[in-house]
Amino acid sequence: MKRLALALPLLVSAVALADEGMWTFNGFPADKTKAKYGFSPNQEWLDHVRLSSVRLARGCSASLVSADGLVLTNHHCSRHCIDQLSTKDKDFVKNGFFAKTQPEEQKCPDMEVNILVEITDVTKRVQAATKTTPIEKFNDVQKAELATIEKECSGGDELVRCEVVNLYRGGRFDLYKHKRYQEVKLVFAPEEGIAFFGGDPDNFMFPRYDLDLSFLRIYGKDGAPAKFDHFLKWSATNAKDGDLAFVSGHPGGTSRLLTQAQLEYDRDVRWPVALARLSEWRGFLNEFAKKSPEADRTSKDDRFGVENALKAYKGRHAALADPAFFKSRVDAEKQFRDKVAKNGKLKKEFGGAWDGIAGAMDKLRGYRKELELERGPQSDLFSYARTLVRWADESGKPNGERLTEFTEARLPQLKQGLTAKKPIYDEYETARLGFSLDKMREELGPDHPVIKKVYGQKSPAAIAAELVKGSKLKDPALRQTLFEGGKEKIDANKDPMLEFVRAFDAEARAIRKKVEDEVEGATKKHGELLAKAYFAVYGQNTYPDATFTLRLSYGQVKGWKDGAKDVPATTTIAGAFDRHTGAEPFALPKSWLDAKGKLAGETPFNMVTTNDIIGGNSGSPVVSKDGEVIGLIFDGNLASLGGNYGFDEAQNRAVAVHSAAIVEALDKVYGAKRIVDELKGGAAGAKAGSP
Repeated sequence: MKRLALALPLLVSAVALADEGMWTFNGFPADKTKAKYGFSPNQEWLDHVRLSSVRLARGCSASLVSADGLVLTNHHCSRHCIDQLSTKDKDFVKNGFFAKTQPEEQKCPDMEVNILVEITDVTKRVQAATKTTPIEKFNDVQKAELATIEKECSGGDELVRCEVVNLYRGGRFDLYKHKRYQEVKLVFAPEEGIAFFGGDPDNFMFPRYDLDLSFLRIYGKDGAPAKFDHFLKWSATNAKDGDLAFVSGHPGGTSRLLTQAQLEYDRDVRWPVALARLSEWRGFLNEFAKKSPEADRTSKDDRFGVENALKAYKGRHAALADPAFFKSRVDAEKQFRDKVAKNGKLKKEFGGAWDGIAGAMDKLRGYRKELELERGPQSDLFSYARTLVRWADESGKPNGERLTEFTEARLPQLKQGLTAKKPIYDEYETARLGFSLDKMREELGPDHPVIKKVYGQKSPAAIAAELVKGSKLKDPALRQTLFEGGKEKIDANKDPMLEFVRAFDAEARAIRKKVEDEVEGATKKHGELLAKAYFAVYGQNTYPDATFTLRLSYGQVKGWKDGAKDVPATTTIAGAFDRHTGAEPFALPKSWLDAKGKLAGETPFNMVTTNDIIGGNSGSPVVSKDGEVIGLIFDGNLASLGGNYGFDEAQNRAVAVHSAAIVEALDKVYGAKRIVDELKGGAAGAKAGSP
């Protein structure tokens, strides 16, 4: 991690020379790509790519690849849907899924996709609302203003999703208006064996041989595939080493503009605690999976997520634990502070912001354990119950005074998740709830007032068994009835899981309120001051931290040097067969072994680019200067794990499925001619009967 460049004032000039940056679409530096690659995307190009880009609300990216709403994303981004549609007898995660005709496409229970249609600068309005607000009220006042803006933007239309996006840690606020689609169906997903070929040993590594893709389709309210004017055409030529590449996606979040105090909290508290928690959770999941084939199936999605998160968090912690890298961040902050201190006006206005944030981090350390109450146990039933209990309280409040997740702009997604017809497996739900309750008691201690009140004389396992057996909230129709009935119906219902939530929700909300007022309010207020100081000293010629909103990065198809070893930019389909051992996780599916003689072995399979990406970019299209799909992002290399805090063009690489491998596999392994035809310009309806 010692070579990570910094997205900080110290190295603003260096940023201009590197393929660094997750740029907003209304702030893309076309002059930089012109200077380095000889291509400057114009507004028409930017608008087309923006309107062809899709966000999966659960945390991934995607793209429209046909006029009939065909969406390309990763297998691991659709995995939740694939798992929900699977049964004991039909395991689509293990065996794959292909709707041979359009009527066979299956609805994802709680999938929402968003397309960004408009960006508006609302900075002056947001900052004016909090200009004279004391720190202890700052968060409440700002949240109320954001909720008002978002409600005005959506106008009560459930097909519109509006979000005020905090950029530069409070220096700018943009209103993002999205089209919202909740009728989404699964079209195609390969077997897990090829979508995650190499398993955890190959995760964040390269060379790779993964067909980590899936296809979804957006439907309209009329039950027919939705129609779109903007979608990305498929490249007729194969991307090669040195080609210019753009990635349009939704990076989840970066921390490149954090202060030293915030970085110290991440290094010393956040990541060590998260890694310990995830390690224990992984151990529990692995033991549960050994109980039976069905236990293995029902817990597999969570195991996949835990393994991925563990590796990612280890990389983030390693970056901050590297003394040289951390010192570079400290030095950069010192230079920034010195420049502010030398200017009397800036010092008076902004000089205390760093200490203000440091004080907030100290308070967060003190509140960390108590926040376990707000975090709550791992359980779908608990999540449903808490949503209903809180909705009973929040629904009667003015929009601006509600908890953020219950504001008018967010209700459509909340309701979709609450009422989704997805399976709950009693054995797994009981086991993970019991384990979570055990960890909750361990964290807070057996003498904590809430633990004594809620647990009484019962063991966590006994409590979990009673709650899961007795709760009727497994029924989505009941959840919908309670939600629509509001406070009266919810309060009158004595479901054991609702009663369990009620037993300590007041304490959970109280610690959340403390953190929002004393930690979030302070970091937002002082973060806004630091952003203004930053602009005053360095201008606005760099990119903001990622916020799970649409960004565009640029780079090129390019390998790298790992010590003395040259890592090539691409792998081939033949290489996948060379890597096949017949034993998991390096066992190719039977469909691939059967098709070996038909596949062109020299076809590029996976590739790496210098694009700056982070978690959330999974499923992003890799786009050529001609606006065509040349690849599909699904991972980063090992060096990219520190990308949360910095970027090194020499080592950081984005990993993608090559577009050539996608059509080769669809055609020759899966016989998915109707999808290939659609990618190449055919309409879904016209090709619906194709085999």
